[in-house]
Amino acid sequence: MNKIYDAIGIGIGPFNLSLAALTNDLDEADILFFEQEVSFDWHPGMLIEGMDLQTPFIADLVTFADPTNRFSYLNYLYKHNRMYSFFFFNRFTIPREEYNAYCKWVASELSNCQFGQCVTDVSEVPDKSCYAVTVLSIEDGSKKIYYAKHIILGTGSIPNIPAPLQGFPEEDITHTSRYTYFQDALKEGSSITVVGSGQSASEVFYDLLKDQKNCGYDLTWFTRSGGIFQKEDTGLGREVFSPEYIDYFHNLTMEARMESLENLSTIRNGVDPKLLEKIYELLYNRSIESALHEVTIQTNTAVNAIEAQTDSNTESYRLQCEQWQKGEKFTYHTDKVILATGYKPYLPDWLENFYEKIEWEDEKRFRVTADYRLVFKDSRENQIFTLTNIEHSHGSSATNLGLSVLRNQKIINSIVGKEVYSTPDQAVFQQFEMKKS
Repeated sequence: MNKIYDAIGIGIGPFNLSLAALTNDLDEADILFFEQEVSFDWHPGMLIEGMDLQTPFIADLVTFADPTNRFSYLNYLYKHNRMYSFFFFNRFTIPREEYNAYCKWVASELSNCQFGQCVTDVSEVPDKSCYAVTVLSIEDGSKKIYYAKHIILGTGSIPNIPAPLQGFPEEDITHTSRYTYFQDALKEGSSITVVGSGQSASEVFYDLLKDQKNCGYDLTWFTRSGGIFQKEDTGLGREVFSPEYIDYFHNLTMEARMESLENLSTIRNGVDPKLLEKIYELLYNRSIESALHEVTIQTNTAVNAIEAQTDSNTESYRLQCEQWQKGEKFTYHTDKVILATGYKPYLPDWLENFYEKIEWEDEKRFRVTADYRLVFKDSRENQIFTLTNIEHSHGSSATNLGLSVLRNQKIINSIVGKEVYSTPDQAVFQQFEMKKS
C-alpha cells in the first residue's frame, strides 16, 4: 500500500474510461481508477430502444488518439462477431444501447479499473509529495489508502432538479435519467407531462407518443425555451467541437466565455433533426384519425412548482406554470411528470479540502488550465486534473463524448511529461480569430 501511482482517477464514466483504456497498456503511466458503482453502466435510465448516440462511432474511447488501439469500437464489433451486421447497418451513428455495451466490454477488459470502490477522502501528503486517497469497499465496508502523484477528477454529473419540483414519488414524477426504470408506472397515468427541452425530452416524448394509442393517456410537452430547435448538423457548424475552438474559447475572458455558451445553446442543446422528423411524422399520421388522444406541445412555458392533490381514488398533481413571454400564469393538472431539467456537475465532498488552495473564477467555478489542471495558489508538481465542471473553461467540449479522447491525450501528456499521444495541428477549415503575422 506504500506504492505511489502516477495518478488515481476517481469515477469511471466514459471520460475516465477512455483515459483508462489509453493508459492500460502504457508503460509510461501507472494509473489506477476507482468507481463506486459495482459495474459500468452509462445512463441506464435513458437506454430507450431505438435511440441513437449523437456522436459518430469513430469518436469512441480511443480511436482519435490511436486507431490501432485494441479498445476501439471496431475491435469490439470484431470480437463480438458483429462486423458484417454493422457493415449492412450502414450508418455512422450507433444505438445508445450498443455504445453502453461497448463501454461495458472495454471496462471488463481493463486491469486498471476497480468497481464497487468509493473514494471517501483525498488529502495531501507533503513529506511524500503525493496525495493519499481513502477508498471504501462497497461490498465489505473495508477501507484502504492509496497514494498518487496526481488526481484525475471524473465524477461526472447528477440530475439537476429544481427544489420546487422535488419530493414526490418517483413512479409519478421522475427525471429523464430514471425514465426506463419507471416507464411502465408512468404510462399507467391518464395524463403525462414532459417538462424541459433538448434531446432527452424529445426522446421521452417520442417514446410516450408511440405508446399513447395503446395506453390511452393525454400527453403534454412544456418547454421554457422559445422553440424546439434542432441540433446543428453541418460540418462548419460542428467545428465548434474542435481542438482549435477549445483553445480559442479557453483564452477568452470569463464574461466572453459565458456569453459564447449562450450563443451556442442550439448547437449544444438542440435535438437530432431525424428525431424531430419522426415526432412530426407520427403527429401528422395521427391527425388523419377522427378521434385523437390529446397532445399538447407548448414552448415559452416554465413549470415553477408542483403541488400534489389527492382525492379518494387517485393522486394527481397541479403544475404552477407561466407563459413567460406573455407573463401569463396558469395551473395545469396531470397525473405523471417526466423532468428533462438537465444535469449539474457532481463535486465530491473531499474536494472541499482544496477549496482554499485553488483559484476560482466565481463562487461556483474553479480556474482550469488548458490541459485540465486545477490552478493552485502555490506552485506544485502534484496536480489535480478535472474532467468535471469545466464547461466554463473549455466550452461545449466539456460534455461532448467526441472530444473526450482529446482531453485525455492532453492529461496523459502532462502526467508523463512528454508527448505520448500527438494532438492535431489543424483539425478544421475555419479560424476563430485573425492570426497574427
